[in-house]
Amino acid sequence: MQDIIRLLPDAIANQIAAGEVVQRPASVVKELLENAIDAQAKNIQVIIRDAGRTLIQIIDDGVGMSETDARMSFERHATSKIRTADDLFRIRTMGFRGEALASIAAVAQVEMRTRRAADEVGVLLRIEGSDLKSQESVACLPGTNILVKNLFFNVPARRNFLKTNSVEMRHILDEFQRVSLAHPEVSLSLYHNDTEIYNLYSGKISRRIVDMFGKNYRENIINCQEETPFVTVKGYIGKPEFARKTRGEQFFFVNDRYVKHNYLHHAVLSAYEGTINEGSHPFYVLHLDLDPSHIDINIHPTKTEIKFDDERSVYALLMAAVRKAISVNHLSHSIDFDSNVNFLSPLPSRSTPTKPLSMPSSRESNPSLGSDNSGSSFASSYSPPSKTPREESNLANWDKLFEGFQKSDPTPVQATLDLGEEDEFIPMAPSAPSPTLGSRANDVQIKEDEELQNRRLAVQIQNRYIVSSVKSGMMLIDQRAAYERVLYDRYLKQLESQTAVSQQLLFPITVRLPLADVPLVLEMRDEILALGFDFDSLGPDTLVVRSMPTDFPAEDAQKIFEELTEQLRQSYADLQLNRAETTARSLAKRFASRHLVRLSSDEMERLINQLFVSSNPNYTPTGEPIFSILALDKIANLLK
Repeated sequence: MQDIIRLLPDAIANQIAAGEVVQRPASVVKELLENAIDAQAKNIQVIIRDAGRTLIQIIDDGVGMSETDARMSFERHATSKIRTADDLFRIRTMGFRGEALASIAAVAQVEMRTRRAADEVGVLLRIEGSDLKSQESVACLPGTNILVKNLFFNVPARRNFLKTNSVEMRHILDEFQRVSLAHPEVSLSLYHNDTEIYNLYSGKISRRIVDMFGKNYRENIINCQEETPFVTVKGYIGKPEFARKTRGEQFFFVNDRYVKHNYLHHAVLSAYEGTINEGSHPFYVLHLDLDPSHIDINIHPTKTEIKFDDERSVYALLMAAVRKAISVNHLSHSIDFDSNVNFLSPLPSRSTPTKPLSMPSSRESNPSLGSDNSGSSFASSYSPPSKTPREESNLANWDKLFEGFQKSDPTPVQATLDLGEEDEFIPMAPSAPSPTLGSRANDVQIKEDEELQNRRLAVQIQNRYIVSSVKSGMMLIDQRAAYERVLYDRYLKQLESQTAVSQQLLFPITVRLPLADVPLVLEMRDEILALGFDFDSLGPDTLVVRSMPTDFPAEDAQKIFEELTEQLRQSYADLQLNRAETTARSLAKRFASRHLVRLSSDEMERLINQLFVSSNPNYTPTGEPIFSILALDKIANLLK
């Protein structure tokens, strides 16, 4: 029988490896920026066209490469970072596997010019799909200049999976921000379609944060630093009042490498406990420095996930450092021991007391109770305002206003009452029962009882769930999910019919968003305008809002756009829908949580009615169940 196992060609093996390393244009930017950092570059320039589809160019002034090293760098597993297996636990560089350039060259057209400072001329290499097209000497500046053109030109299926330019550019901005915050000592600039996005000068981490996110961060961040023999924590955290509903401005760096670690994020949230609202996310840029032998970074191709040999100690030290920074800067809530809590109770009403105000016997025996800091009691310190002679006369004769109401009137009341309308009926307590009034009252009572029986009996639990009785048993409704379905139908109808009602603002409101989110909002501008918003771009990270939908408060414009962009970002990452449906889903999911409030009986009944006339009362737009029926036999089994 013929043998069937064969060795794959290098071109195919490189394309398979590229599937793990090069997922989108942002992956190329990340790998090339890390190579420039490892080459000891002090100035790095990034040039992007069409969100990386057409061109990604990285220019640095690092040490450069010789002609042999330049050719060898495009081979698989060719690296200068490690020599033995033990070196994996002493890594201080960003890269170490030697797969990045080989993977990039397998799915793109690559040109690289590089020269060492000691060499007179450099080398130019052209590679397409892992095939070396040319290699020649060329005059160039010291450092490396690498161009990646037509990404996925030979893998059209991968190219079709790329998102829109605004989404891909947002991922590139995320990678650029992470490298910039990890290395504030390096000057970096970013250009997209010949437009300057960032121009960051070298300096301290505090200056890098302000240059990247805006001047308003200067007054809203505080220093966080703690040194121990095991780990050193340094960086900046945001003030509690600066916390936002959206995520994306939380950065962890371990030995100058950006990492994603939910366990460490929980440590920071625990330190902020009691100072920020639930669901808010504080800003932080924290660098952790420890011996590389205590971490393992070789667990994921993107190298953004790491493991600690003692996670609990890192967790405790990080939480202590953040909590100390909050306490030292007096940002946590304090207790006012000088305030008099007795002043929080309401003052006695002037209409009810008819006798002098007296203290209970327990307070008479203990004069310290109910007294303020000066030793005087609250009762003795309170003195009602003086009355005018007219007021005293009115108070003395107030009972004359009700003379005759408690006496029987010889005139029949029934003859003068108009019983034509139910809502005008006023019982007057006549001297003798009236047959006409009694029968009319009985009819009204019977009608009210019938309405109560026909109405749906609903009870709210913890402002979160609604319990309603049905013929087969009991129905439990998720209040947030029900509002999400109702709001989705409303927003989708407004988008399709262009019938949203907006309210013009007297003064336009300026909204600042993360730089990576503004292109996403501008791309969805037509859909957002159809919902009743009116806004324009006022800068790379600023919007000016001129009108809002009538059901949104204008003073929450900043929060509304933050929540909108956060949900749009998640929807783009998870779904492939048309713009109208994506916008409707995003708004409904984000703003449904605003309705987790106490509802009256009428509001609960209205919500249930709206739910069961919606397009799909069983599930939310994302497929989550809205209600569940608990049959009578199941209830009986629960109660045995």
